[in-house]
This record gives sequence, C-alpha cells and structure tokens, in this order.
Amino acid sequence: MTLDDLFATISARKNADPSSSWTAQLLAKGPEKCAEKFGEEAIEAIIEAVKDDKKALTSEAADVLYHLLVMLASRDVPLTDVLDELARRQNQSGIAEKASR
Repeated sequence: MTLDDLFATISARKNADPSSSWTAQLLAKGPEKCAEKFGEEAIEAIIEAVKDDKKALTSEAADVLYHLLVMLASRDVPLTDVLDELARRQNQSGIAEKASR
C-alpha cells in the first residue's frame, strides 16, 4: 500500500457511516479532533525515538503517517498538494527554504 492508496481510502471514508470504520469516526468528530489525534501520535513517536526502540518507533511512525493523512483529509488538503510542496523544496537548501518563510 502506498500513501496515495491510504489517502484515497481515508478520503472515501469522509462520507461513510461513523459506525462503519475508525477513520469515519475520526473524520465525523471534525478537524480539531483529527489534529489532536495527530499530535498524540507524534508525541508517542518522539518518545519511542528517544528510547531508541526501533520496532515501537516503526509502529508509531505508521500511526503518525495515518493520522497526518486523516488530518489533511479533514481539512480537504490533497496529499498531492503536500507532495508538490516537497518537490518544490527539493531543489532548494533547507537553510534557504527556512529563511524564505
């Protein structure tokens, strides 16, 4: 499964019955709840990275990616827009990119 496939599945669940899937439940709770869940998962990933637990970090990283995509879908931000932004930044140094913000 690619991130594109996962994002397509998440997007398809936006109008699904919340009792039918966890994704539909999250999306039904609104963008604020989706953002909160993303934050929780990011913190859990940070904790596992600090502990140097590669297996747990791998699991938490998957949760972070999933919840990021849910958060994007909740605000109608296409994954392609994020990927386009990454591609735009690829031809620029990180220092120059940071300075331009």
